[in-house]
Amino acid sequence: MSFSDAVQGTRRVHRSCRAAAGQRFPKGRPIVSRLPLHRPYFRPVLMRRSEIDMSNAEGDSSDDDDLYEVDDRDYYSASGDMEPDPAEKDFEAFAFECITLDEADKMLAAAVQELQDSLIIPETGIARMLLHHFAWDPQDVIDRYRHNAALTLEQARIRAVTVPPDNNNAHCCQTCLQSLRPSEFRSLDCGHQFCTDCWATYLEVQIGQGRSTDIACMGQGCDILVAQAFVLQLISSQKDDALRTRYLQFCLNDWIRSHPHLRFCPGKNCQAVVRAEKVQAKRVKCTYCGTQFCWLCGYDYHAPADCDTIKKWITKCVDDSETANYISANTKDCPKCHVCIEKNGGCNHMQCYGCRHEFCWMCLGDWKMHGSQYYECSRYKENPNIGNESAHAQAREALKKYLFYFERWENHARSLRLEEVTRRKIQDRINQKVMAKQGTWIDWQYLLDAATLLAKCRYTLQYTYPYAYYLEAGPRKELFEYQQATLEAEIEDLSWKLERAETTQRGDLGNQMAIAEKRRSSLLKDFFAP
Repeated sequence: MSFSDAVQGTRRVHRSCRAAAGQRFPKGRPIVSRLPLHRPYFRPVLMRRSEIDMSNAEGDSSDDDDLYEVDDRDYYSASGDMEPDPAEKDFEAFAFECITLDEADKMLAAAVQELQDSLIIPETGIARMLLHHFAWDPQDVIDRYRHNAALTLEQARIRAVTVPPDNNNAHCCQTCLQSLRPSEFRSLDCGHQFCTDCWATYLEVQIGQGRSTDIACMGQGCDILVAQAFVLQLISSQKDDALRTRYLQFCLNDWIRSHPHLRFCPGKNCQAVVRAEKVQAKRVKCTYCGTQFCWLCGYDYHAPADCDTIKKWITKCVDDSETANYISANTKDCPKCHVCIEKNGGCNHMQCYGCRHEFCWMCLGDWKMHGSQYYECSRYKENPNIGNESAHAQAREALKKYLFYFERWENHARSLRLEEVTRRKIQDRINQKVMAKQGTWIDWQYLLDAATLLAKCRYTLQYTYPYAYYLEAGPRKELFEYQQATLEAEIEDLSWKLERAETTQRGDLGNQMAIAEKRRSSLLKDFFAP
């Protein structure tokens, strides 16, 4: 058998194996493209050529089958045609798209028109109000409306349950108390009539307060909503184009915020809207301004912490950080009577005003027994009797726990900012090397990839601390803290090697990148994956 015959035979067997498995090659795609990039295409044949020659010399008619069976098994085990390993799944993958306000408006208008056609609703405003009230779920609206249209309209605050009797014979506005012609009055479905001037003034005030879709009737105790067409008719009569524009913008903003699959980008001065099919706490990056955030809550992306956890953490940081820093630095409990004492001088020799006990501010030891052994004050000792201490001591213990996690949270935030400076320096250094013809961008791209991965891993590590703060003690927390520690160790190794990229081997850096990302992915898989 010749070398070319062996190659052709391998190709035929690859096709037959795929046919047996019910698979087909994509049209126009060369077979060689299915092979793993890290393995030369002819390598299996070259490794077995001596055996081919030996088999031919011995006249063995089954040499091809034996050869190809081994090669095919090896081929499929490495080519990626098997089902992907669940452990390699990207738990942060999320399908979304960024659209403009005009595109969002058209999307909502199309949904309104579709509902209007399905239910044969004569007024566009009613269809829009129904969708807005029922969270833009057209099927839910259709089911409710067909089951009981009157009740559905009442629930959406479009139709009144009861209509007051017509008492407009006197033609007197109940707000300004002026007697006017019937043509100068307007009312909603509830029947509460007011003059056009009073309506216009009322609507102008409501819009000025930022309200739009939730403006209710002026009637006392009436919660019927004012339709958009009604508002536009009255404020247009005032010839105030600016007010009309503001109202329409407020309406669009309300509709977008109420839509479960739309969210405004929180970026500064960014008007982009993010659309997603699934409602999940996943990372999205605005294609207009580059802002990254959690799609579900709108805060900074916070895996592995969930949205409720990060909201509590941010609130606690805002409320407690300055107070915590002051209390930690300036107050302690008297070790004898447990009264909270504020330090107002530089001396560490303290005397409690309540019980006159003298003690050391640093270690809380008896001053008489303290002597000159100040080195003892720098050693951290846990308090095993915290459960028996005063409320002040317990509060301080809780504060110490908070500060432990907060300081590490802040430290990694600072590291992220410093490493962003490092990334820019790397980019400048690459530009210099390219300009000096010391390689191309492709040759040095791995350095930027390493800097990007470092930021990604450290960002995840930063948000492990709020998660750990609220995680209850137990085996799960022990496992989490172990993975957190291993991730932190690998991140620091990667940071060290990246900062010394000139002396770090490329393969060593690439290996460290793979390890760090593996640690990060494992942590997210175990504690964040849905």
